[in-house]
Amino acid sequence: MIVGLSNPKIDYHNTRHNVGSWFVYSLAKSYLKNLKKEKKFLGFTTSFSIESNYIRLLVPDIFMNINGHSILKMASFYNINLSEILIVHDDLELDPGIIKLKYSYGHNGHNGLRNIISVFNEKISFHRFRIGIGRPINRNQTASFVLSKPTENEKQLIQKSILHAIEENFILKILIR
Repeated sequence: MIVGLSNPKIDYHNTRHNVGSWFVYSLAKSYLKNLKKEKKFLGFTTSFSIESNYIRLLVPDIFMNINGHSILKMASFYNINLSEILIVHDDLELDPGIIKLKYSYGHNGHNGLRNIISVFNEKISFHRFRIGIGRPINRNQTASFVLSKPTENEKQLIQKSILHAIEENFILKILIR
């Protein structure tokens, strides 16, 4: 399962905090799939097969700090363990256009990750795909920064990194090992 962390689509889709969902929407598009609203999972979902592996995609359509509830609903329904889920999210520590994979337990201050750890109530590490959004100059403005739209240059860098990750299939290679 691949999850793009997000806030509600209508109000926040184009914000920095929703770049995880940008990745999932782009991935779905590359497999000619559309995400559809699934009320029982509190978000948008689709699925596809790659190399005999069935991949489920999820973009929660609830606030970031409760994304874990959406993920747990879908994971429980399909019997998917947290260790089998790739969480795609924004990262303040990376500049726009920089992407990194990480396997760890910690949340590093990210409210979406913090909620996932809390909801799953497991001390298990999980795969994370971090998409850089940079930091505001004034660290006291972090909340408004992540909830604002990136500059056109930042958006292009972020979109280019997402497309590169999809074209190289390195995210999927991790899931189907």
